[in-house]
Amino acid sequence: MSAAKPDYLDLPPIRAVRGTVRLPGSKSISNRTLLLAALAQGATTLREVLDSDDTRYMLAALRVLGVRCEEAGARAVTVHGSNGRFPVKKADLFLGNAGTAVRPLSAVLALCGGEYRVDGVARMHERPIGDLVDALRQLGADIRYLGNAGFPPLAIGVGAVRSPGTVSIRGNVSSQYLTGLLMALPLLGARTVVRVDGELISKPYVEITLNAMRRFGVPVERDDWTTFTVPAGARYVSPGELYVEGDASSASYFLAAGAISGLTGGGPVRVEGVGRDSTQGDVRFAEALQQMGATVSMNGHWIEATAGRDAQQRGKLHAVDLDCNHIPDAAMTLAVVALFTDGTTTLRNIASWRVKETDRIAAMATELAKLGATVEEGRDYLRITPPAAWRAAAIDTYDDHRMAMCFSLAALGGVRVRINDPGCVAKTFPDYFEVLAGIVQV
Repeated sequence: MSAAKPDYLDLPPIRAVRGTVRLPGSKSISNRTLLLAALAQGATTLREVLDSDDTRYMLAALRVLGVRCEEAGARAVTVHGSNGRFPVKKADLFLGNAGTAVRPLSAVLALCGGEYRVDGVARMHERPIGDLVDALRQLGADIRYLGNAGFPPLAIGVGAVRSPGTVSIRGNVSSQYLTGLLMALPLLGARTVVRVDGELISKPYVEITLNAMRRFGVPVERDDWTTFTVPAGARYVSPGELYVEGDASSASYFLAAGAISGLTGGGPVRVEGVGRDSTQGDVRFAEALQQMGATVSMNGHWIEATAGRDAQQRGKLHAVDLDCNHIPDAAMTLAVVALFTDGTTTLRNIASWRVKETDRIAAMATELAKLGATVEEGRDYLRITPPAAWRAAAIDTYDDHRMAMCFSLAALGGVRVRINDPGCVAKTFPDYFEVLAGIVQV
């Protein structure tokens, strides 16, 4: 009988990285376009779709709902649209910990005229959805909480849905609530104005939503970031074929590795599949790296990073004080890059981290301290001072893919790093560690 495979990965100190990485498809774009293709009139072939846990949950749910989804070659799927109404009117759906599936799909189901149960893993029961439910109830949706009020699991019934003309939704907890509402509203066929209460966070992710809806024939009028208008008679129509951009959040790990490695003669690292023309806000991670002393170059389809000459001479990047509201996922990578700087880095406006796959502010603070950093944790900020002396550490990942990928970069600090539960990267980047190994210089 063979011994059980250890649930950890030991990374030896990494001397340098250099090379080119082809990125997997964007999770945010993949799950949005899968759902819109399922709602559209006609068949859509989506290419470069991310193959990960989150997209598999979405595809499995669509198939349960009667949508025909067929493989169309490597990283491609053809979705036969349901013209706004899923064939199956009663179903139980399990969506793991995929926020990009639970929020939009729940909104759509609430306006579809069926009976559904939406559930996920235990952590999903702790991720709030009440602001979205409150907005959908303004439309007459029948939604009940099966556990704690404001959180999944949900029971969705046949409500007397209609457009009241105007609906309001809070925007200061998660942009996924607004995304879900906007994606569902064309099913009503009526002009509807959405007013955002409070400051809308993570605006670039809403921009991804608007771009995806536009590609499927539904232009949404935006007045600043406070009012959104879905036109009367809007309906989703297949664009025929659509290519998914590479994942800009995943690009951050490799670009950061190039900048860090450049301090000691490594780099550059180039990522392909995302660039200057990207619709994803996390592409602006490159700007943050530049502020920290990296040299970044890009065109429409690739980005490359290494340490700038000044940073190379000093052997350190610059500490920064940065508002990270526009790059909430990629900002996690900056927290580890901060370990390689010349002072204290402060990452601000990151309250949304607390309602992600784990409480990321608390988790990052705990794990950075293991490496020897001094960390101050606030309600919506993190302040990191690099280690006086690096310490080898076993990093807990909290079933959070981004924790595992971020902390792999700590091996560039010259210490051995153990990543517990490395398999959690399957949520968005199943072969991340193999790809990272491919650019390590020995």
